[in-house]
Amino acid sequence: MTTTERKSPLAGLRVLDLTRVLAGPWCTQNLADLGAEVIKVERPGAGDDTRGWGPPYLRDGHRADTEDAAYFGAANRNKESIILDIGTAQGADVVRQLVSRCDILVENFKVGGLQKYGLDYESLKAINPALIYCSITGFGQTGPYASRPGYDFMIQGLGGLMSLTGEPGGEPQKAGVAVADVMTGMYATVAVLAAVLERHRSGLGQHLDIALLDCQVAMMANQNMNYLCTGQAPKRPGNAHQNLVPYQVFEASDGHLIVAVGNDAQFRSFAQELGHPEWADSPRFARNSGRVTHREELVPLLARVMLSRTRDNWLLALESAGIPAGPINTMEQVYQDPQVVARGLRLDLPTGQGGQLPSVASPLRLSATPVQYRSAPPRLGEHTREVLSRVLELSPDKVEALISGSGEQV
Repeated sequence: MTTTERKSPLAGLRVLDLTRVLAGPWCTQNLADLGAEVIKVERPGAGDDTRGWGPPYLRDGHRADTEDAAYFGAANRNKESIILDIGTAQGADVVRQLVSRCDILVENFKVGGLQKYGLDYESLKAINPALIYCSITGFGQTGPYASRPGYDFMIQGLGGLMSLTGEPGGEPQKAGVAVADVMTGMYATVAVLAAVLERHRSGLGQHLDIALLDCQVAMMANQNMNYLCTGQAPKRPGNAHQNLVPYQVFEASDGHLIVAVGNDAQFRSFAQELGHPEWADSPRFARNSGRVTHREELVPLLARVMLSRTRDNWLLALESAGIPAGPINTMEQVYQDPQVVARGLRLDLPTGQGGQLPSVASPLRLSATPVQYRSAPPRLGEHTREVLSRVLELSPDKVEALISGSGEQV
C-alpha cells in the first residue's frame, strides 16, 4: 500500500462524544483529527455550554442564524453534532443504540451523573463489552472530592499551579489558558489510544478514569520533584526559573526579551556576548549550580548590560552566538511570525453552508497519515438526521418520529 493509499490512523473508529466545555472536547477533537468518526451529542436548546461563551462569535457570512462563540470553535472541528435529550427514556435509548455501534464513549458528567439514565459504564458494558468508556471529571471516580464539580480555575489553585505563577511576593495567578483542561484532554487522548491498542489483544474495552486534579498535579513536572526531594515548597519565581540561571525575561533599551541559557557552555557564550567573559570563569558562576546559588548577585550584573542595546539587536546577536533567546509576542505577532506562517498553523475550515471558519492546525504531524481537516465546528444538531439514518440505519420516517418525539428543532 502506498503512502497516498494509507488511511488516517484512527479511520474506522467511531466515538460517541458526551462532553462539553474544554477537557472532553479537546480529547475528542484529537481523536477526530486523527481520523475517528466523532458524534457529538448535545442537549436541546443551548447545546455545549461554550456555544454561548461569547463574544467573540464564529462568523463566516453563512451563520447569520447562530451565535456560536469563538471558544466553541477551539475544540470541536471534524465532528458531527446531534441533538438528544438523554434525560428522556427515548433519548437515553438512542444513546444505547449508538453505543452498540461505537468503539469509544467520552463523557464529563459528574461522578454517577449518567447512572440514573442507565448510561454508566457498567450498564453500557453489558451492551458493548468492547466499549472504551472514558470519564473525565474534576477529581476522579474515588476519594472525598469525587462528587464535587471541577473547573480549570479552581483546579489550578488546588493543584498548586497558581502558587508558582506570578511575581515573587505578588498575588497568585492562573495561567492565561485553561491548561488543566487542555492537559487533561491530552492525557485522556493518550489513555484512549492505549486502551484501543490493548483491545486489539483482549477484544475487551475498559473504563478510563481521568481527573483534572490528577493531571494538574502530574503536569507540575520538575516542581513536583523540587518539593518531594527537599520538603520545601517552591515559591513563585515570576519569569525566572528555579533550577536554571539565567533563564528569564530581561529588559532591553526598548522592550523585553527572553534569554534561556540551558547549560554552562551557553552561559560562557552569553558572558562573551555581554562583554564579560570573566563571569564564565568565576567559581561562583561557571556552573549552573553556582549561578542558581548566587542568582541575587549575578542577575543584576546581567540586567545592567542587557539595558545597553535594543531588543532586536540582542535577539540577532544571541541567535548568532547560539544562545536561546526570543521575543514576547502578542497574538497578532504570533500569527505574523514567519515560522508560524511557514508551519501553516492558521487555517480555514469548510462549513456545511459553503463558508469557512478560522482554526488552528493540530500539532500532530504524521508523515504518512497526516491529520485531515474535514469540517469546521458544526452547528447545533446539524447532523442529527444524517447520523440517525447512517449509524442506526433507520428509515426517514423513523428518524422524523424520533426527532419529533423528543421535541427537537433540527
